[in-house]
Formats: sequence, C-alpha cells, structure tokens
Amino acid sequence: MFKRSVYKTFLVLISLAILIYLFGLFPNPVQKYYSTGFYPYISSALRFISALFPFAIGDIIYILLIGFVFYKIVRCYNRRKSLKKQDRIVIPLQILNFFLILYIIFKMVWGLNYSRPSISEELGIGNEKYNVKELVVLGNYFVDKTNTLKLKQSKIPTYTVNELETKSAAAYSFMEKRNSVFRYTNPCLKSVLNSWIISKIGIEGYYAPLSGEANMNMNLPDFVKPYVSCHEIGHQLGIAYEDEANLLGYLTASNSPDVNYQYSANYEMLRYILFEIRMKSPDDYKTLHAKLLPQVLADFKTEKEFWRKYNGDMFGYMDAAFDRFLKMNNQKKGIDSYQDIVIWLWNIHKKELTVAN
Repeated sequence: MFKRSVYKTFLVLISLAILIYLFGLFPNPVQKYYSTGFYPYISSALRFISALFPFAIGDIIYILLIGFVFYKIVRCYNRRKSLKKQDRIVIPLQILNFFLILYIIFKMVWGLNYSRPSISEELGIGNEKYNVKELVVLGNYFVDKTNTLKLKQSKIPTYTVNELETKSAAAYSFMEKRNSVFRYTNPCLKSVLNSWIISKIGIEGYYAPLSGEANMNMNLPDFVKPYVSCHEIGHQLGIAYEDEANLLGYLTASNSPDVNYQYSANYEMLRYILFEIRMKSPDDYKTLHAKLLPQVLADFKTEKEFWRKYNGDMFGYMDAAFDRFLKMNNQKKGIDSYQDIVIWLWNIHKKELTVAN
C-alpha cells in the first residue's frame, strides 16, 4: 500500500514537473501568465510574510532543508542492513519525489522567470554590439561620469540594511513612474545570517526564492551597497539572469536622486567595462585607468583588499590566471566575447557618445 502511494505521488509530481518544463519553453506565455500575471502576487505575498521577521528566514529554510537531507542520508545508512527488497524501489522514488517537490516549488515561486523574454526587450533597449573603438568611448564616458560623481560625494554613509531597503525602494518607486517593470511592493531586504561565510564564498548578495527575500552581504564596502541592493531587488521583481538584474540595478540606482546611489551604479558598471577593455585593448585600458581620480582608485583598492581579506589565496590565483590568459592568447580570444550588460550600456548611451572614424 505504501509502495503504491509513493508510486502514485511520483507520477503526479513528474507529470506536473514536465508540464511546468514544457510551459517554460514558451517565453511569451510565461511573460503574460506568469512573470506579469501570477508571479507579482506570489512574490509580494512572500515579501510581506518575510518582512515580519527581522532575520533572513530564507537562510533558515535552506539550513533546515540541508539538515533534513543529511538526516535522511544518515538514517538510511544506519538502516541499510534492515532494508527490504521493496525499499530498493521505494527509497529512490522518495528521493525523486522530494527533489521534484523542490523543483516544482522553485519554478512556481520564481524559477519560471528564467524563461521570460529578456528584460531589455521590455525596456526597449537594443542589442547592437559595439566594436573596440566604441567600447573605449563608452569606457571614457563612464570614467568621466564616475569621476564627476565622486567629486559630488561628501561622506559615504555607513548603511544599515533598513536604510538600504528604504532608499532602494524609493529609487524603484521613482523609476516606476517611467515603467511599470520597476513596481516594487512590500519591500524586503535582509542581511545574510553569516556575512563571513558569504564573503569567503565571494558573494555580494543573493535572492532567496523560497522566502522572497533579497539578501545583502553587509560586510561589503559601503560605496557598493546601494547598487548591490538595487541588483538584488531586481531579482525579487522576477529578473532571473544576472546581467539583466545588473541592468535593472544600474537603471534604478543611477537615476536615483541620491548621489551615493548614482556613484555606486556607475562605479560598478565601470568595473564591467574596464574588464572588457582590458581583454580587448590593454593599452586603452591603461590610458583610461590613468584618468581615474585618486579617490576612485582608492575605492577600487578598498574593494580589492576587501575580497583579498576573505579569500586571498584564490584572489591572487585569479589575478595571476587572468594575466596569464591575456599573455597566452595575446588578447585575441577576448575580442570576440561580449558581456550583455556592456552591450546594453552601449545601446543606452550611444546617442550621447561621439565615436571618431
């Protein structure tokens, strides 16, 4: 009887999982019925519930899930000698059922957003690729913009997570007047339970789909926190891919009336652009790097030292590996690579820029 029940449950769950998977193959229906239909309600409800707790309940859920899995593994191992023949079928089915339930819940509360059309389409941002000369012009634009904003800053605030939540929600509210994509109800931004572990892993923040929380690594330097908070809120709004969340975070923070948010957004985008220029045109990278104000360079140094503090060995290895990559490939391999966020930045700002022939 128990075996039959497990088998029936498996059939129901696998059928649901297949239907959800097939639905995800059609971006436009996903956008219409899920991303702008069902999802805004479920995500808002999750944020409302999660906001009642002063700590990141998503982290608690994940800890409990991991603990449950380990408990089941140990229990199964201890019972291995007393297992019956039918358990060879029942136990694997139970495991499959567990992961199918997680898959279905994940897809329903957030995961189907991976199948929606790119947010750049909804915002009317083109995908025209740039050449190296245009990339350098874009880099020069962001160097000048970042320098200018740095001079406007007085003192960088020491943010609390509540202040970030309030200011970032206000920035999204401002952008909502331009496009409903930015509508953000029931704000819920939390500090991760253990910033030390997250810093060691190298994570700035993350979205917890099961609780609807945007989680911040509050150990980060304060000048990057405004952008990171806007980025994570982008995930809350159903923007699944990182580059697309970068785009929403940039548009929101850079258009905020708060100069610290503007600087944070432009500083972060400058990092992406300089990384690409460093691969495609090292000489231009050196020229642009030399144009940065000492205060901006100090921020680069602060951030670099922050990550080195938590994962110094890996940080040094990655630096060396990147330099070796450039030398071995003579910078040619990187010329044909593109980051979506840099493509979108080019398409957003190209009308403001003049590229010499």
